[in-house]
Amino acid sequence: MTTAIFTHPDFLAHDTGPGHPERPERIAVVWEVLDRDEFRDLPRFEAPEAEVEQLRWVHDPAYVDAVLNAVPDSGHVRLDADTVLSPTSRSAILRAAGAVCAAVDAVLDGTAKNAFCAVRPCGHHAEPARAMGFCVFNNVAVGAEHARKRRGLTRVAVVDYDVHHGNGTQAMFWDDADLFFASTHQSPLYPGTGSMSETGVADNIVNAPLPPHSGTVEFRQAMERRILPALEEFQPELILISAGFDAHARDPLASLNFTGPDFEWATRKLVEAADRLCDGRVVTVLEGGYDMVGLAEGCAAHLQALMRA
Repeated sequence: MTTAIFTHPDFLAHDTGPGHPERPERIAVVWEVLDRDEFRDLPRFEAPEAEVEQLRWVHDPAYVDAVLNAVPDSGHVRLDADTVLSPTSRSAILRAAGAVCAAVDAVLDGTAKNAFCAVRPCGHHAEPARAMGFCVFNNVAVGAEHARKRRGLTRVAVVDYDVHHGNGTQAMFWDDADLFFASTHQSPLYPGTGSMSETGVADNIVNAPLPPHSGTVEFRQAMERRILPALEEFQPELILISAGFDAHARDPLASLNFTGPDFEWATRKLVEAADRLCDGRVVTVLEGGYDMVGLAEGCAAHLQALMRA
């Protein structure tokens, strides 16, 4: 068994318009990383489209219907100031969520040791009834519910080290003691949530906000002092990682100073936790990353840690 990759050509077709940070080049850069010699032999799988029922597990049915009906025949439609649909978006937004469900199946079936979902658009800002921050459907939350509703798991954890707080995932997990969400993120920064006082119905939400210009030391302390102990106490049956690489020092949308080794270290620590807690079951999902060099560096480091598990 090795690390499986779930992606699809339709992610390149999702058109957000000129000058948009969440642009098609992001997935092209990730594919270039995957084509390097060290990653070229990793098994690749086409991401399937999520079922509407799966989206409705975490999103209000009316919202799901409204989004799918909003996909335009031409031009662009904005779901909010930052989140754009084009005529070629429907397949991408469905496959981004479907990739996570398929990756969960592969890991639980034992056909993959772990899995990386190279998808766009990202998903962790999408709330039950609202698109936000480039995110349409909450890919990682759909995958978590797939593990519970279709695969019989009870306790699922998401750890998010994107530079922006995953407000959507937090909102979806808040009232369920069997779901765990932990996040390191820059604060203050969009979307303005993620304070340490936000703890969920059963202390199942753990936030570790980092001030601007934090780097290796602050990030690793947050992981070791807050995130990893809480994850250990939660005892998940599956760990999902919202793997955003916009905390990289080069990223234009934030002010943290991570480098490739930080992403490798964090991924390795989470894989080690999965080995202790849940038979190594790890599925990771691409979130942010808007500098192409930083995105490539972060993805490569992340994959190296997954492959060495």
